[in-house]
Amino acid sequence: MISAIELLFNPKKSIYKSLRKIIGFYPSNIAIYEIAFLHRSASIKGKNGIFINNERLEYLGDAVLDAVIAEYLFFRFPDADEGFLTQMRSKIVKREFLNELAIELGLDKYVVSHLKSENKNKNIYGDALEAFIGAVFIDKGYEKSKRFLLFNVINKYIDINKLTQIDTNYKSQLIEWAQKFKKEISFETDIDVRHPNLFISYVLIDREVVSSGMGPSKKEAEQGAAKLALNNV
Repeated sequence: MISAIELLFNPKKSIYKSLRKIIGFYPSNIAIYEIAFLHRSASIKGKNGIFINNERLEYLGDAVLDAVIAEYLFFRFPDADEGFLTQMRSKIVKREFLNELAIELGLDKYVVSHLKSENKNKNIYGDALEAFIGAVFIDKGYEKSKRFLLFNVINKYIDINKLTQIDTNYKSQLIEWAQKFKKEISFETDIDVRHPNLFISYVLIDREVVSSGMGPSKKEAEQGAAKLALNNV
C-alpha cells in the first residue's frame, strides 16, 4: 500500500486521490487502473508486441460483478426463486444500467478513446466500469472488490426495491401483447454489415417491419427493437 509520504511526492497523486474517492481505498497498482480506462481504439503496443487495452480486464470484471451481484441477491431475497434472482441480476448488469453507473461514479472522465464523437456511444463507459472492477480485483482481491461494489455502488446508486417493480424484458412484453391481440410477431436479427461489432434486429408484426434496434449482442438488439415496437403499437 502506498504511504502518505510516497503519495505526497508522487506525480500521480491526483489520480490516487480520485480513485480513492471512487473505490473507498487507495490503489496499490495504479498501472492496472490506467489500462482499465484504455478503450480498444486507443490500444498501445507492449514490449512483447501485443496490444494493450481494457478488454481482458472487462472480461474479468464482468465475472466478478456477476458473482458479487448473485451473492448479494441470494441473501437479500432469501425466499426468491431462481427466475426472480436471475431477472434481478440481469436488470443490474445490463449494459444500459452499467453505462449510467459508470457516469454516476465519474469513470467517464478517465476513459481514453480515439473514437470520433459521432461514433462514440455510452457503452464504452459500461465496458470501462467492468474493466475497472477487474482492475480492483487484480489490485486488491475479491473481498475488497465486493466491498467496493456493495458499499460504493449498490448501496449508493441502486434502488433495489424500485428495480423489483421494473419489467425490462421488452421482448417478453411485446410477445404477450401480440398474443393478446392475436398478432403475428417475429424478430429478424443479424450482424450489421455497416458495424461488424454490432447486431441489428427488426421487429415484424403481421410481416411488416415496425421497429429496429442495435446492440453489441443479439439479445440487446432484440430488446432495443422490442422497446421501440411497444412505443409504436
